[in-house]
Amino acid sequence: MSRETDVLVLGGAGVDTIVHVPELPLPYADSYMIRPGIETRAGQTGDFVALGLHALGLRTHHLDLLGDDPEGDLVRALHRDRGIALTEIAQPAGTKRAVNLVGPDGRRLSLYDDSRSSEADRLPEKTVRDLAAASRHAHVSITYPCAFALPVLRETGVTVSTDLHNWDGENPYHEAFAYAADIVFVSTTALADPETTMRKIVERGRAEVVVATAGAEGAYMLVDDEVTHIPAIPPRTPVVDSNGAGDSFAAGFLYGRLSGEPLGRCALYGALAGAYACTVPATRADAISRAELLDQVAEFDRREAEPEAEPARP
Repeated sequence: MSRETDVLVLGGAGVDTIVHVPELPLPYADSYMIRPGIETRAGQTGDFVALGLHALGLRTHHLDLLGDDPEGDLVRALHRDRGIALTEIAQPAGTKRAVNLVGPDGRRLSLYDDSRSSEADRLPEKTVRDLAAASRHAHVSITYPCAFALPVLRETGVTVSTDLHNWDGENPYHEAFAYAADIVFVSTTALADPETTMRKIVERGRAEVVVATAGAEGAYMLVDDEVTHIPAIPPRTPVVDSNGAGDSFAAGFLYGRLSGEPLGRCALYGALAGAYACTVPATRADAISRAELLDQVAEFDRREAEPEAEPARP
């Protein structure tokens, strides 16, 4: 399909303040001395997906609301410096922001500032329609304005993916996204029964594939009524932070899908991209390149092709 954009990313632009803490949960204390310090950088879920797709060579366009504030300037600079197309809609309440507490093992606790949005927030229908019509695929963040864009995307005929993050399988807010997407990503973190939730998404929606990411346990993929386990792949360098791993998994998976790879191969791409993200400090916005991904895929294939060593004879 020849369109000027491979993936249109909707929503999820913002700024995170990273605070490294000695442990999670953080016990109450009057004060803590923090190292390596406290830093603010652009990059929330939509930014990271767009960054990951762009690094893999896909023509990417990001659409979201941004404020006329220093945080918005950080987001604009990230897209400008990386060469990622950005269409911004004015957000009078200001750019979305969060504080991420990051433990020594790379786990994080995110605190989102809910005052940076209102029930009146919308992505203009004409803008959504025009950008979607020029795109092969749309990835939709679960931020409030994006829910109203879902019917418009469907009318254009573009395929849709979404990431439900730590949905518990019950909260009705997520259902509009879960049941409108062709590809659904979700974390197992809050799911009591991941397979039941995955099957519910397929039965009630239009998803052709549902992927439930499970951190160090890998991921689970539901396709054609069958659930398969996707093993985690250790990264080449030490794990320092899990921030953005799910977004990178989604970017890697979508790269495979838009390249015409079978779904099992797409999951491998996602696993490798997600593992790479865990090696990037939370204070940086970075993603695996296409050259690095394909090199790791080739290495994985070589290992899989090697015959198993016979047990030593007594």
